[in-house]
Amino acid sequence: MSTEGLPQAAETRDLFEGERRFRLLVEGVVDYAIYMLDPAGRITNWNAGAERINGYRASEIVGQHFSKLYTLEDRDAGKPAKFLETALRQGKFEDEGWRLRKDGSRFMASEVIAPINEGNKLIGFAKIIRDITERRKAQQALIESERQFRMLVSGVTDYALYMLDPKGYVTSWNAGGQNIKGYLPDEIIGQHFSRFYTETDRAAGRPARALAIASEAGRYEEEGWRVRKDGSFFWASVVIDPIRNDDGSLAGFAKITRDISERREAQLALEKVQRQLAEAQKMDALGQLTGGVAHDFNNLLMVVAGHVQTIKKAVANDPKMQRATQAIELAAQRGANLTRQLLSFSRRQRVNPQAIDVGARVEAIRDVLTSGLGKGIRLVFDIAPNAWPITVDTSEFEIALVNLVVNARDALPSGGTVTISATNVHIEEAPLNGDYVALSVTDTGVGIPDDVMSKVFDPFFTTKPVGKGTGLGLSQVHGFVHQAGGTVKVSSALRSGTSITMYLPRATGGVVTEDKKDTPASVVHTGTVLLVEDNPDVATASAELLNQLGYSVRWVPDATTALQELERDGVDVVFSDIVMPGTMDGLGLALAIRQKHPELPVLLATGYSEAARNAPADVPILRKPYQIHELSRALSDLTRLHSHH
Repeated sequence: MSTEGLPQAAETRDLFEGERRFRLLVEGVVDYAIYMLDPAGRITNWNAGAERINGYRASEIVGQHFSKLYTLEDRDAGKPAKFLETALRQGKFEDEGWRLRKDGSRFMASEVIAPINEGNKLIGFAKIIRDITERRKAQQALIESERQFRMLVSGVTDYALYMLDPKGYVTSWNAGGQNIKGYLPDEIIGQHFSRFYTETDRAAGRPARALAIASEAGRYEEEGWRVRKDGSFFWASVVIDPIRNDDGSLAGFAKITRDISERREAQLALEKVQRQLAEAQKMDALGQLTGGVAHDFNNLLMVVAGHVQTIKKAVANDPKMQRATQAIELAAQRGANLTRQLLSFSRRQRVNPQAIDVGARVEAIRDVLTSGLGKGIRLVFDIAPNAWPITVDTSEFEIALVNLVVNARDALPSGGTVTISATNVHIEEAPLNGDYVALSVTDTGVGIPDDVMSKVFDPFFTTKPVGKGTGLGLSQVHGFVHQAGGTVKVSSALRSGTSITMYLPRATGGVVTEDKKDTPASVVHTGTVLLVEDNPDVATASAELLNQLGYSVRWVPDATTALQELERDGVDVVFSDIVMPGTMDGLGLALAIRQKHPELPVLLATGYSEAARNAPADVPILRKPYQIHELSRALSDLTRLHSHH
């Protein structure tokens, strides 16, 4: 038996066996579609993976053109043919794209096409496809998520969101950073973040400390001043968070900055309004208290002032007793001045506002202002020539100015300069709104400590030694200015001086020129006065003064009895207190008499009353405690007025 062909037969058998196994392997793979095409692109075989992925059984697809597995758009674009051409030209073609299943649904495929040659002859193509739909979805979701996050971060304009490397150099920059801080990305990326801090903060090492705290504590938060590209400042809310790698090493920092300047201004404005409200409530409470005290105090002074006149007359020939009565009289006058200042502070006295020329009025009392200054103190006037006229009570204005100059003098124990200045200002800051004249008294003195500043307008508060001040000077100024419809502000620095500014409303009408009426020194008064006064001691004192002036007096304790008394004849003048018990006060009595007996003159008196502040301007009111010459003038003016009518 010949054995020549045995080795060749064994090789052939092995080759067939290898091919069979390879075919089994290819046909059994289920995760990949592996199939062959002839040179024209028709499918010649089909594996289990192709059936699972594409949905066709081998019997349904073998012999069909492979373009059937592509989308309509790809077929219309001639892509299947182009793919085979590319595979022939380059030796391989790779692509990712949408492919069709038997049921018409699409899947994302990763595809490889390779030409198969036998010798130099093309016998077809090998095609391998994998379904990467899920992987592609995950990738797309990740890409979309990252894109959206990038868009979100880069598009936010209200917050500066940016990254720093571990040393503090800027590595990313969003639109908010550009909007808030003014830098474009290429101007700031690569720069150190410390440039956003003020020079003072940089010198104090705050940027480095912020990163150190963020790294150690896991977070850093603060509010403070930051600097924009143009050098301007803004109030910022800042958060710094460390970013760490998987191994815990520091990768850098995420930094969020917000411009909260407006919020801070609103907060400060609210705090200011709350302080103003608290101050107004304090002043109102003190005002009510001082108003009540002043009323009772003035009645006491009225008793003293009235009876001292009787004593004075009785001891006319005794020099020692004359000196005693003068001392009592002087003390009563000082008491009257104190209550006047109290009532000015509490804005509870009747005022007579009129339009005055600031420069002319200050000039008119120049001598009074200068006389109280003493040696080593220079008084400078700086009144703007175009200063508007103001609407104020003239006498209260003069007292306020004198009080301010005296205070300035007391702040200059070693001499210096006091400047009175006036300028026009327009204010639109609640509660003021409109045109005002800012009248300032400025000294070069010792200044006011911070702990004293909040109390300077309180009645009886003084830093002067006992006997040197009442603590009512600035109280009067405060009351006068606010009753005039303005406000007063104090600015001071220790050892640099103080400036107190009264903002007084601009007058709309013409300036009033003073009409100086000369009242004769001694006027003969005759007739009967009906005295209406509920306090018997005050009534006795008042009756005594009226008697000394030459009147006979009838006394009644209330308004109802007064109206009954007027039904009888013989009353020439009615002189009534305003505050009285009963249903009708003195003001009501005056108006009732004006209706029933219009020819009868009525003079009112008060130590203080709310009603007096609202009384008509043509109702004459005498302030208690009054002296005999003041009573004489008031009655003379009243009778002259009625005789003209």
